[in-house]
Amino acid sequence: MKEAKIKAGNYCAYQERTQQEVRNKLYSIGLYSDEVEEVLTELITENFVNEERYAKAFARGKFRFKQWGRKKIIYALKQKKISAYCIDRALHEISDEEYEKEILRLIEKKNSQLSGDVFIVKNKIARYLIGKGFEQELVWSLLNQ
Repeated sequence: MKEAKIKAGNYCAYQERTQQEVRNKLYSIGLYSDEVEEVLTELITENFVNEERYAKAFARGKFRFKQWGRKKIIYALKQKKISAYCIDRALHEISDEEYEKEILRLIEKKNSQLSGDVFIVKNKIARYLIGKGFEQELVWSLLNQ
């Protein structure tokens, strides 16, 4: 079991992990349910696994590098079984000002790639941004400015 803890510790040290990812890794090593929970508890106690820290890093990364909106980030974190509290804390990592600037930047970028009727172009840009997880109301209000 000590060997499994070391393997799991190395697994967590490489990058942030969710409890479920660590649990799956421990099962793949061949541990039983009680052993998995014991090792996971030790890893949480020693701060190898911290879901709030994971959620914050995930939200920052997906927003800055993939240009995901809040809705898509929330959905992805829920898929990973992250608690509502941790999701809320993670979304505080993205300032409203930074968020709007990113939407405006994406609008400009997409607008330079499209041509044709203004209404069709606006509709395509809105669909693109909404598909990336940005809120519909915010997208349309920034598009109509």
